[in-house]
Amino acid sequence: MSSPTSSDREKVVSKLPAGLQRDLKIRTVQHGIDIQHAVEAGIMAWRGLGASLSPIETSGARSFSTFLPTGQWDDFRTDCTSRGVSLIQGLSQSVFLWLEKNPAPAVVRPRHPRRIIVCNQKGGVGKTAVGAGVGEALAEDPNQLHPVRISKHFAVALGDDEADSPLHYEDLPGLGLNVLLVDFDPQAHMTNQLGHEPLPMDGDSLTKHMAGEAKGELRDLIVQINGERFGDRLHLLPACNDAFLLDVKLSSVRAREAALERALGTVESNYDVILVDCPPSLGLSMDAAAYLGRRRPGEAPGNSGILVIVQAEDSSADAYGLLTSQIEDLRDDMHLELDYLGIVVNHYDARRGYIATSSLQAWMDIKDPRVVGVIGDLKEQKEAVRAKLPLLEYAPRCSQAVAMRALAREIS
Repeated sequence: MSSPTSSDREKVVSKLPAGLQRDLKIRTVQHGIDIQHAVEAGIMAWRGLGASLSPIETSGARSFSTFLPTGQWDDFRTDCTSRGVSLIQGLSQSVFLWLEKNPAPAVVRPRHPRRIIVCNQKGGVGKTAVGAGVGEALAEDPNQLHPVRISKHFAVALGDDEADSPLHYEDLPGLGLNVLLVDFDPQAHMTNQLGHEPLPMDGDSLTKHMAGEAKGELRDLIVQINGERFGDRLHLLPACNDAFLLDVKLSSVRAREAALERALGTVESNYDVILVDCPPSLGLSMDAAAYLGRRRPGEAPGNSGILVIVQAEDSSADAYGLLTSQIEDLRDDMHLELDYLGIVVNHYDARRGYIATSSLQAWMDIKDPRVVGVIGDLKEQKEAVRAKLPLLEYAPRCSQAVAMRALAREIS
């Protein structure tokens, strides 16, 4: 049946198989058009064929409604009758035809592999959780929709009582990038949190590859992070406890600042993004990570660089000053073009009072680098760590997961 809603469009109600409804919703978002215009185009194309397509299985079809130009639905109903197909079958064929004519767009891949260096020498700020969450968000399925906070994405952290309203979220396709997470911290937090074991001390490791002592290939150390939403796009280079000796080993390595880049260079072409979870240190390992994140010749500003994780409290501000001093020294001494991707304020909870809220405002007042994300201190992240599962697999619709997706897009 139909009910007029304006002079040029009317609401139409029918049924459509659940799979076609899902694919139609995803594909229209991917192409940036309304469902009503896709259905309109599909019906026009179906009517123009002069004959119906092969039958589509419509058992279990669910209620479906949209808005079509006035009169199109009646003409379509007449065509269905003349072709001897039901209205549901005709509509299903029309939607199927539109999907065939409008395939999913290809994933937009960076021209240069991105290197995201997640750092702060202060421990306990949540570098690992944020780094893993951003990597997961970058690798999510591009043919599925995932909730993303698209406006007021700091609202939850800032105490907006209405910030969890659906109006503040939008379902968007995943970014679908090939991502390598590098656990560069000898404490192996990222490796453990994602359900893997650190590499054995008596075998090859990233440290041995950087020091020129490895016997095998670096690619053989990489493992896949399982999860339907990531497919085969999310990988991890596990840590090894021998990284505690890295600064000592690097002290005798030629061009030691480039040691991490040389090691990862053997696998870099396999990935769109390499995300390095740095140790809480200002030593040679941080120099090597920063060098990896420098802007290379021909690379656009902001494609790669430093992502600083802090908390809304005073000790984070002190640590931030030490980190930025090291970055500036590297810029000056080695003439590096080293970009900041931004500051992420993690573990934020406005209920902690004036210290938290005033500290957050102080971070917000910094304009270069600017705050690109505020992540709430919520239980889902802790539960995911306990379960040794990726956050976006464990609780894909929680506020932290939504914020990770917003952050991934903010720095892309």
